[in-house]
Amino acid sequence: MKAQVIQSHGGIEQITFEANWPTPTADAGHVIIKVGACSLNYHDLFTLRGMPGITVPMPIIMGIDMAGSIAEIGPDVEGWKVGDRVLVDPLVLNPYQLLGETVNGGLAEYCKVPVSQLIPLPDRVSYEQAAALPVAYGTAYRMMVTRGGLPLDGSAKGKKVFVLGASGGVGTCCVQLAKLSGAEVIVAASSDDKLEKLRELGADHGINYKEQDFIKGLHEHVGKPRISGTGGVDMIVNFTGGDTWVSSIKSLKKGGKLLTCGATAGFDPKTDLRYIWTFELTVLGSNGWMREDLHALLALVEKGDLNPPVDMRYPLEDTAQAFAALENRSAFGKVIVQP
Repeated sequence: MKAQVIQSHGGIEQITFEANWPTPTADAGHVIIKVGACSLNYHDLFTLRGMPGITVPMPIIMGIDMAGSIAEIGPDVEGWKVGDRVLVDPLVLNPYQLLGETVNGGLAEYCKVPVSQLIPLPDRVSYEQAAALPVAYGTAYRMMVTRGGLPLDGSAKGKKVFVLGASGGVGTCCVQLAKLSGAEVIVAASSDDKLEKLRELGADHGINYKEQDFIKGLHEHVGKPRISGTGGVDMIVNFTGGDTWVSSIKSLKKGGKLLTCGATAGFDPKTDLRYIWTFELTVLGSNGWMREDLHALLALVEKGDLNPPVDMRYPLEDTAQAFAALENRSAFGKVIVQP
């Protein structure tokens, strides 16, 4: 089969296209998936470069998120048949296993997965849409809805939600979920082009943080938080950390929530505790997703309430170009590779 393989950690040049890589076969409790689409995530870049404390077996095929159809069924597998369309939940918790990191992933024509990780894919959900969900959209849904308590029935009308770094996979999901809640959605992104695309997704107000300090722009729009309860926003999504952390805390209204699922700009920022107790703020962390989060997302996509934007599509042979687009942050939403 065709596959993209890495033999050692390093840069994008370590990704090698193999035209005749061994095709996996289904053993007990497993199936072989004919990959329909594989979406890239920044976690794939971390796997490529190497992460402290995580051993990646080499050689390995990366690609955490993928959807496709069952091509072969192993012994003792029941309830599934060849041709079934599926989304693969890439994470096994006990023992820990992550597709594309500890076992071969979706950047190939075929992939072997445990049958326990299969989720039926509704006919109205495309392989592209499904492959965009687990890492980015699963993380966003768990952070905002499962952990953050954001309602998706329009009942948050009058509330204000601010999403930092809104143009990536996690961010675009956060924008759509916030819009479903009925809240006013405020976003920050690095270009006017990205802000316009975010408005098309449902954002009501945008701040170009390359041209204006986001906290100044935010306070101009909603006012500075006051102990009386005026000013500020009700919820902030901040998965950057770094210099944006204290500014985010200072932008929440009394009783507001600060949600985080990452720290792309630094994991050890200063924290001004005075604001947390004075304004009775809640800081909520969220780590990844659970199976029920993926089922909920599939239902939203099937209904047409959620549509992951796919900005770039590449054939399997051009996977290195797809990673370059991911690395330089030129994509809006998701980058998809299709065998």
